[in-house]
Amino acid sequence: MQAEILERRAEFERAIDGMTLCTRLRDTAERHPDLPAYSDRGADGEWITLTWGQTRRRALEAAAGFVALGLEPGEVVALMMPNRSEHVLADFGAVHAGGTPTTVYATLAPDQVAFVAGNCSAAYAVLDGRDQLDRWTPVLDRLPALRKVIVVDAAACPAGDRFITWDDFMALGRERLAADAAAIDRRWQAITPEDTLCVLYTSGTTGNPKGVLITHRMALYEAAVSEAVSELPPHNTAISYLPFAHIADRVLSMYLPVVRAAHIHFCPDPAQLTSVLGQVRPHSFFGVPRVWEKIMAGVQAVLGAETDEAKKAAVAAAMEAGRAYVRGREYGNTVTPEVQAAFDRADAAVLRPMRALLGLDRVEQALSAAAPLPIEVARFFAGLGIRIMDVYGMTETTGAVTANTDEAFRLGTVGRPFPGVELRLAEDGEILIRGTTCTPGYLNRPDATAELKDSDGWVHTGDVGELDADGFLKVVDRKKELLITAGGENIAPSLIENLLKEHPLVGQALAYGDRRPYVVALITLDGEVAPVWAAAAGIDTTDLAALAEHPVVLAEVGRAVEDANARLARVQQVKKWRLLPTEWTAESEELTPTLKLKRRVVHAKYADVIEQLYRS
Repeated sequence: MQAEILERRAEFERAIDGMTLCTRLRDTAERHPDLPAYSDRGADGEWITLTWGQTRRRALEAAAGFVALGLEPGEVVALMMPNRSEHVLADFGAVHAGGTPTTVYATLAPDQVAFVAGNCSAAYAVLDGRDQLDRWTPVLDRLPALRKVIVVDAAACPAGDRFITWDDFMALGRERLAADAAAIDRRWQAITPEDTLCVLYTSGTTGNPKGVLITHRMALYEAAVSEAVSELPPHNTAISYLPFAHIADRVLSMYLPVVRAAHIHFCPDPAQLTSVLGQVRPHSFFGVPRVWEKIMAGVQAVLGAETDEAKKAAVAAAMEAGRAYVRGREYGNTVTPEVQAAFDRADAAVLRPMRALLGLDRVEQALSAAAPLPIEVARFFAGLGIRIMDVYGMTETTGAVTANTDEAFRLGTVGRPFPGVELRLAEDGEILIRGTTCTPGYLNRPDATAELKDSDGWVHTGDVGELDADGFLKVVDRKKELLITAGGENIAPSLIENLLKEHPLVGQALAYGDRRPYVVALITLDGEVAPVWAAAAGIDTTDLAALAEHPVVLAEVGRAVEDANARLARVQQVKKWRLLPTEWTAESEELTPTLKLKRRVVHAKYADVIEQLYRS
């Protein structure tokens, strides 16, 4: 088995030998110069598209712009922009100039910006507009290495030599490229596969973020194995809406599209995702679990408001046919002719139209990552005929290292290792990974690197997992987030939280009980679903704070807790809970930008509430 894994790794390494992102972009632009690459929605709602030929040309112009400003090989360019073509062009431009891009989460406060930009000694920053400037301007005096700030929104660009507009920057680049294209070519041709492609900072769930080094070789290996297990059509269409500070969207919307000549549509405002899904009807769609949960909650709210009992029964029967079909396609199972026929009928009459309303009717690859997808969410979408392929990885492994695939998937797991990836469980259940996509370490953090990778090259993920008899991995919890109750019981809080969030009213939940006699929970309402649910229940307010105190809402959330408890062992059950009058967001700092709980922040913010739950 070990020899087979190593041979597969060598096979993929040979396939990308000597390549960099720059050479792959050149090859794609030469082979498919007129295929669409990146599309932004204009002010009138029309899509404005760059071809692959145009994308490379503008990336070289951006590279020339950085060279003209004085960028030296290895210097860092910090990017804080929403998902838009300028973000990709600035990133690719920095790479072609020999620089190292890093996308900074747009929700960071000024002090956090100062930490990240200071840690990587950012020499240049490319910012979108006023909101981003408000986060950078207060700390510019603390960033002596930062020589120039490029601002996309010309109207927001401050006066002074330290600032330049994006249009002026690109004009400078066009002029420099026209004057000395050979010098720019020498820059990107000097790059090697082992050079750093980008630095990505962890989302900071356990303290200050750490800068993960990602090389060209790591990213191209990830793209190669992702391509190998994909069932997507050539030049597929997809939507980019998650931050480019997130490794998943970098792979799916930057690196893999260069390899596949795919077409990416940008959705800079996630609140517009529903509209963009309907317009684009992508072939692939990636969502962190919370995104899938919110789509599910929206559908459930609509279904719950349906008063026609015959329609409700038809939808329920169709979704059961969908679940039976997906169960039959799981690894080791078989789709019987009866199940196939029932699904075909349900799909034509009910399920396909439902998927079309969501903009998911062309999706051939539905993915989830960043945290384990609750099994009930997976089963709900199976009822729509959608198999969500849960994958597992981290920034430190360039994204996915295990995946469910069309040929081998099992709901409730994150699949099996990618080709060439070694995976084993430590004695305490921690998931250990070794392979080509594993980072050489953290920027300027040898201490943290030593904790991450052992002397044999194994990355210690900090996640606890289980492997079934067929090699499918299940992520149980974060190693450092396991609760140990006063009675000595080890409890995975995410198990409890995921069960609570299965109810559409529940937006977020945190289970608490470390060194305590029992488990308590803090719960928030879903800001989109709660008002709709309240209206259907005859409640005449949409204010979340008011809803959090309404007896009908409290009774329904109580039922959600009871339902969760019914599926938990006694020591795991929530004994007391509190419905909070607010939402948790990245802006309010309870969530990371990838919508994972910042437990320490919640513990600190709501320490008095937690204490009250134990005193009452």
